[in-house]
Amino acid sequence: MKKLYLALGAVALFGAGVLIAMSISKDEAPQPVAETPVEETAEPTEAVVEAEEATEAAIEETLEVVEESAAVEETTEDEPIVLALADTSETTAREWKYREGQHYFRMVPTQPTVGGADKIEVAELFMYSCPHCFTMEPYIKQWAENRDPGVRFVRIPTQWNRLAVLHAQIYYTHEILARNGKLANPQGLHEAMFEEFHRRGNRLTSENSVAPVFARFGVSAEDFRKTWTSFEVNQKMRVGADLARRYNVTSVPTVVVNGKYRTSAADAGGWDELMELIDELTVREGLR
Repeated sequence: MKKLYLALGAVALFGAGVLIAMSISKDEAPQPVAETPVEETAEPTEAVVEAEEATEAAIEETLEVVEESAAVEETTEDEPIVLALADTSETTAREWKYREGQHYFRMVPTQPTVGGADKIEVAELFMYSCPHCFTMEPYIKQWAENRDPGVRFVRIPTQWNRLAVLHAQIYYTHEILARNGKLANPQGLHEAMFEEFHRRGNRLTSENSVAPVFARFGVSAEDFRKTWTSFEVNQKMRVGADLARRYNVTSVPTVVVNGKYRTSAADAGGWDELMELIDELTVREGLR
């Protein structure tokens, strides 16, 4: 009987434990964390396949369009290739007639000029006693009268001997008188000095032989004398002598363009050619 009671008590205790366990598992046990479901790769449907094929076709079409637009078009033989950065204002390269080292010579470094950089300067180096300078005078005169407004023309008398120094003094005296309004016809006086030396037998060897020529062109004796011995004339003579040395002039007439190019009729091939060459060199300077 005692064993029966013990057995019944054990059964009762077991049942109570089961009830307690069922209660905890339902109401108080922590809920498990839901795992992220892994999608299984399903076989694509017919609609999906069609959409993918349409997308691939669109991409291929886009690539073809880009390739066509980026392609270089074929050029004909008559159409030159022009760089994007090229200046197309000049459609063709200019053909120069005269060659450096043959018809003219570049001075390195470039030398000073009489005037400023506002214009391209053409300088004629000459002597009144030079027969070739006398011959050249009508050519250079005509050129100077028709030159471009952007070109400045100057004359520089060389001073290689005592007579040349006196003749340089003649030229700069006439230049100062003209600038001060005391000489109405400076070109006429310049030509008259050539005529005096080469055709009238007046070698212009002294102030007394020079003054009458100035008087013929309306210059008073006082204006002539004051200018002849003036500081301005002396200063111009110093500058002229220095420029002739810098230009390395060994014969006259010589033409120097903008302190950079030196030439002569002998280099150019004649008087007319020299005038053409002067124009060509001034154009070169205007394009740089």
